[in-house]
Amino acid sequence: MTEIKTSDKGRILCVLGPTNTGKTHLAVERLLSHRSGIIGLPLRLLAREIYDRAVALKGERNVALVTGEEKIVPRGANWFVCTVEAMPLERKYDFLAIDEVQLCNDAERGHVFTERLLHARGLEETMFLGADTMRGLIRRLVPNAEFIARPRLSQLTYAGAKKLSRLPKRSAVVAFSASDVYAIAEQIKRQRGGAAVVLGALSPRARNAQVALFQNRDVDVMVATDAIGMGLNLDIEHMAFADLSKFDGIGMRPLMPSEVGQIAGRAGRHLRNGTFGTTGDCPPLDPDLIERIENHRFEPVTAARWRNYDLDFRSVEALVRTLDMPPPRDGLTRGRDADDLLSLQALREDAAVKERATSKDRVELLWQVCAIPDFAKDLHDSHARLLSQLYVNLCDRNGKLPGDWVAGQLRNIDRTDGDIDTLSQRLAHVRTWTTVANRGISADGGWLDDAQGWQEKTRAIEDRLSDALHEKLTERFVDRRTSVLSRGLAEDIASLDVKLGEDDALTVEGEIIGHLRGLRFRPAGHDSVEQRRILRSAALRVLGPALQERAAALLELPDAAFALSPEGGLMHVTPEKDSVMLAVLAKGTERLEPKLTLLADDLLPADTRKAVEAKLGGWLQRHLRQHLGDLYRLRDAELKGAARGVAFQLAMDLGALKRDDVSDLVRNMGQAERHPLRKMGVSFGETHILVPKLLKPKPTQLKTLLWAVYEGKEPAAPPTPGLTSVPLLEWRDDAWWLAAGFLRAGRQAYRLDVVQRIAEGARQAELAARHGPKKDARPRPEAPAAETPPTEEISAEAIAVDPVEPVGEVIEQPVEAAVEAPLPALAVDAAPVDTAPVDAAPVEAPKAKKRLGPPGSFVADTAWMNLAGCGADELQRLLWALGYKTIMVRDPETKTDVPVYLRSHKAIVAKREREQQKRKEDEAKMADSPFAALMKLKQQQGSGGRR
Repeated sequence: MTEIKTSDKGRILCVLGPTNTGKTHLAVERLLSHRSGIIGLPLRLLAREIYDRAVALKGERNVALVTGEEKIVPRGANWFVCTVEAMPLERKYDFLAIDEVQLCNDAERGHVFTERLLHARGLEETMFLGADTMRGLIRRLVPNAEFIARPRLSQLTYAGAKKLSRLPKRSAVVAFSASDVYAIAEQIKRQRGGAAVVLGALSPRARNAQVALFQNRDVDVMVATDAIGMGLNLDIEHMAFADLSKFDGIGMRPLMPSEVGQIAGRAGRHLRNGTFGTTGDCPPLDPDLIERIENHRFEPVTAARWRNYDLDFRSVEALVRTLDMPPPRDGLTRGRDADDLLSLQALREDAAVKERATSKDRVELLWQVCAIPDFAKDLHDSHARLLSQLYVNLCDRNGKLPGDWVAGQLRNIDRTDGDIDTLSQRLAHVRTWTTVANRGISADGGWLDDAQGWQEKTRAIEDRLSDALHEKLTERFVDRRTSVLSRGLAEDIASLDVKLGEDDALTVEGEIIGHLRGLRFRPAGHDSVEQRRILRSAALRVLGPALQERAAALLELPDAAFALSPEGGLMHVTPEKDSVMLAVLAKGTERLEPKLTLLADDLLPADTRKAVEAKLGGWLQRHLRQHLGDLYRLRDAELKGAARGVAFQLAMDLGALKRDDVSDLVRNMGQAERHPLRKMGVSFGETHILVPKLLKPKPTQLKTLLWAVYEGKEPAAPPTPGLTSVPLLEWRDDAWWLAAGFLRAGRQAYRLDVVQRIAEGARQAELAARHGPKKDARPRPEAPAAETPPTEEISAEAIAVDPVEPVGEVIEQPVEAAVEAPLPALAVDAAPVDTAPVDAAPVEAPKAKKRLGPPGSFVADTAWMNLAGCGADELQRLLWALGYKTIMVRDPETKTDVPVYLRSHKAIVAKREREQQKRKEDEAKMADSPFAALMKLKQQQGSGGRR
């Protein structure tokens, strides 16, 4: 049985009190004031923080760092900073301190702290630091200890429940699992721009990098596990609990009041007050618990966890027996079986281990191997297999591990690709190998040849993985741009580093906050109103001069530097960069006179804005007149009578009119009135009046764009140049097709010059069938051949068709059998032909043959199909749209049914009705016009004078 003793040499001082009392700071001062000393800390993270502070004061040669995974022990070091478990107590120190001594009550680690409380002493001074709840127990276990109470330096108050989006600045949110930490951090990123993430599993390097994000105010919120409650001194003003229960290795349990108080006490540093509360789905705190936390009153610790340290290594069974011994006195209690004991119990059943653990040295070596922590928290069997391999190699190789085997294990870990979980697992595994590289350090060099080299190698891998993990955490949970703006809210805006790069990116403190596109500043991302204000104020210093400079450069550019996009944007085109939109077209007074809306920032001065608008407006006028000059000449032509009306209407309708719509004007026009229009490029066809030159690709693109802008529609791409007919893959207004120079007929659209020629050919064929061919008929020109297009199925819902489909009619004489014409199938675009419009000369009817149908009926010429780039069914639809119906007649010679076309009485009636309706609409407009009112007034005055 272990004899419990307390040292009577030197002073034993217990500094007890709540958080933020300066206990650890006092201990470090006392440590460095002695000739030699050692301090044991609860976390590797905290040990590294204290080590860095001591090195800054005493130099690297004089300070050592000893943790389970890291040993930096300069020759002749006088001050040692360690984790409690790794304290090298085989040598004597003038000063010794143990921090967070209340962890004596921890179910898993408590036995280590109890061992230090009972046996670890400094020659001149010993100091135990912790919560006041340990006062009674320490007095029982260490009767000669002195006590100093340290009051909290600032006040801690309850602030209630707050939403994550409403947390005050400098807040920390505490959760108790990595998945919860990640979920909360992602939500905070969406709402507030980002959060730093701190977990106990992070390496010191990764943890410090994350803490720096918070301490440097790159982010205003930290999300952490309860590891934050163990001595990490951070600039936290509010502590919010996302949960009040945790998994303690066995199951879920509620937090003890002292644990809640320890975590909440991290809020408020030095003389600054702090607050605590809840957030998310966490239930509200009990009023009694709130009162305890605010007044730092918790139940005293009545027993310390204990495990026997006087071990028997004669056999594995003897070792297990001594580890299972009960506590020797009151105030001590057995703790939960720690990981090292669980590993020992697993390995004692391993055949390879049994075979080798046969001597005292081998059993002691086995216990050292079992002490390697399971950082990765793998399944216990997986960790036990690794420990078994380590032990067998050490036994078979005289206490040395094979370098090639260790190198192979490290190669599998030394990769920085993957997500956060993957990098975290690799980091946990390399921590195991870091521990292995630091174990057994003695005169023989430890478990590895060139132990120092392996330590450096594992440390380098850990650093690379730590940096990669930090980058992944920051990438996932921090919007760097928003964090820059958040920091700008608390700083002098004028001090921010604002630059406009060659790529037109505007940066604040190196983070892109937007781009200068043309004369507009386009912020990147979605910011709060306050952040937009900061962004605007910071950018003002750079944007104003930059906009002035760009506007001055635009005013000097030639016309070739500008272009009009198919979507209606006026672009600045440069060979070095992508085109930039400077303005967009908007509806004007008429289709040919669109307005320009300048896309410029408000920072551009008014006089400069007007100059740029004038520059771009002038270019647009010249551009439109260059490609649509015929329309402007028609609009402004000095004509009289009906010719003036036709010219103006043709200009307003962008170069193509249905003849029916102006039938009254055309009917009264003689050849002398038409002649000036023909000289201006106007063609009078059977169905349409148009300007054939404007069917070329560039004018067509501009006409459809102007139509869409005036009608307030989205611009659509015109048909592919060179096609004489296209299938209707989507619905478009008939007026759009007319502006594009096409006629919609069912599910196809046909170019108007082709429609003109086919309509003229059909009229001549009809006349020839009635009266015989004209004697002066010109030879029929050869139509360009077109490839036979494949068919394509299209749903009826996708395409608007004519309400009346062309069908065959039954002719009793001389037809022997009437056959209904089938509905035509759709065809895709025919092979492109010359992009210039087909010559408007009419297609003459074929040579006269014996008439098969009624008077005026004719057979369609196959050349028409080649001309239109369509099949027989599509041609049938076109002829139907031109007023011809299909009938099937029997050829008495071939005894086959032949489709012939005949003028449709329905089409004639419909045409007359359209003309009448158009005449009524015109008369109604005239009746309501000021001109009609003026004429009526004159008539009344004239009749009064006669009376």
